[in-house]
Parts: sequence; structure tokens; C-alpha cells
Amino acid sequence: MIGVDLAKNVFQVHGASETGAVLFRKKLSRTQFQRFMAQQEPCVVAMEACGGANYWARELQRLGHSVKLISPRYVKPFIKRHKNDAVDAEAIVEAAQRPGMRTVDIKTEQQQARAILFRTREQFVRQRTDLVNALRSHIYEFGHVVPQGVSQVGRLEDILCEPGTDLPALVREMGQVLLAQIKQKTEMIQALDKRISATASDSEEARRLQSIPGVGPITALAIEAFAPDLATFRRGRDFAAWLGLVPKQHSTGGKQRLGRMSKAGQSDIRRLLIIGAMSRLNWLGRKSIKEGSWLDRIKGRKPRLLVAVALANKMARMIWAIATKKELYRDPELSLAAG
Repeated sequence: MIGVDLAKNVFQVHGASETGAVLFRKKLSRTQFQRFMAQQEPCVVAMEACGGANYWARELQRLGHSVKLISPRYVKPFIKRHKNDAVDAEAIVEAAQRPGMRTVDIKTEQQQARAILFRTREQFVRQRTDLVNALRSHIYEFGHVVPQGVSQVGRLEDILCEPGTDLPALVREMGQVLLAQIKQKTEMIQALDKRISATASDSEEARRLQSIPGVGPITALAIEAFAPDLATFRRGRDFAAWLGLVPKQHSTGGKQRLGRMSKAGQSDIRRLLIIGAMSRLNWLGRKSIKEGSWLDRIKGRKPRLLVAVALANKMARMIWAIATKKELYRDPELSLAAG
């Protein structure tokens, strides 16, 4: 087994036998590393799931090697004393040799491309939010209070353009600069939304996932980009636990203690599922909730956010079932009535 501590230019390589005996330790440049691995007999190569890991995993697979990607948090307990690249590479090998060690699925180029599309949109949304908040804070210094949210941009523009405004000319000028930037970011986000919708419509699985209430093109794209093959999960609850939509356990002595949501796993998918669940609980989405259903019963006696998390958990299980069974969403209430 070969453990590799990845970096931009210099890689640390640690070779070990099945018994854990050290065979070699090498520090190689990028070109030297690729040439060195091409000369090795096919073996197991272990790396941390970090930047560039998926690219190198695909390259090593082309050379005939079997690749294991391990989360850095699972490697950390195996680091001995001081931390350096050589110690990290050795720790990666020791972690990979554990029979019960969990590994990360290697992403395809298509998955990574879709992830970049999703991340680019998220970055533009954050930048637009920063610009709106900056403009709100600037005019607040002159006594104008505007609520939060992108929907308030029109109100901000009215304050800046009002003929009898008490804002100094320089403030109005800088405000127009910020408004132009906000408009530009909004146009970019809208263009990316169209691209995401087109990309999601090209995928059969994404179209099936969008049949679930509360799951749109962005959520479907995020699942395809960031989630592993859902068939690797034994059941829907395992997928929900991977997303962190289950209670954190503090159980001992046969007594079960459940805490708050664990928030483990992929945060983007979890956040989108909760947002989708919240959309079903607002004044417009509530119209589609059938009287006497599970959701109708729980929303009347639990806080709204808790209901949203519980609904997101159910949505995660539905996603697993639809992805593994290759079926469209079927309303449970209608299915029970038909049965």
C-alpha cells in the first residue's frame, strides 16, 4: 500500500507492506510522482479527500492502481507526535489499513463540473448579499432603515433616487455604483439558474428527483454533484444520517439520549433540503398540505423549524428511494388510499 500526502508541487509518498513495515519514503515533484507511480506494480493507493484528490485518483486508476480516499478527520487520530508531510503520509497508510475505515467515493469529471456550476452560483449569491448589506449599512448611517433581503433593493434605489433626499451627493453616487454591481450579480445568477435548469433537465435522475415536492433543479443538481452513488446506502435513513438530518446521540448504559441535529455530512444538500421543506410550510406551500396528513398533524404542535428538519429528513429518504428504485415520486396519502 502506498500513502500519498498531496500538495501543489511536492508530494510525500510512503510505501508499506501488508504487515505495516516501511518499504520506502520519498518526496517527489508532480512530474516525478506521476512517473514514479507509472513504474509501480498495481497496488492500493491511499490519499486524503482534499483538493486535487479526485483528479489524482482518476489518473492513478488509469495506471491500474486501486485508490482509497479517506476523510482527513479519520486520518488525524493516526498522526504520531509532530505533524509534517512524512508523518501525514504514514498516517494515511495506517488509517487505510483499518478494515472498517470509511472511504469517500471518487468523483467523475462530470460531477466536478456540475459542482463548479453550483459553487459559482453560490459565490455570486453571497457577493450580492454582501453588496446589499453594504448599501443598507451606508444609508443607515444617514437615518434610513431598510429591512434585510434582496427583495428590498427596489426600496434602496427609491431612497437614493428620491429628488428631495437628504443624502449627500457622494453617498448617492457610491450607492449607484453598488446598485449597478447588485444588478450585474442578479443577471449572472439568473443566467446560471437557467443553465442549472437546463443541466438538470438533461439528467433522467434529476428529473425524477424534481418530482418530489420541495426539490427543484438546484437541489437535484447538488445531489448529483456532491452525493455518492445512493445505492451504497443500505436504506434511506443512512442517507439522511450522512446528510446530518438525524439527532446526535449521547447514548450509554443502554439509555438512549438524543440531542440536536448532528449536522454531519454534506452541508449544501442538507441546507437545500431544509429550505425546500420551509417552502412547503409558508403561506403558499401550506395550501398543498392535506388535512389529517403527517405533516398537517406535526405542524400544529411543533415549532416551524423543527417541522422543516423532520420534513427534510423524510425528503432525504424519498430521494434515496427514488434514486435506487428508479421511480417517480408517489404521494403516500394517495398510495394508501389506492391500497
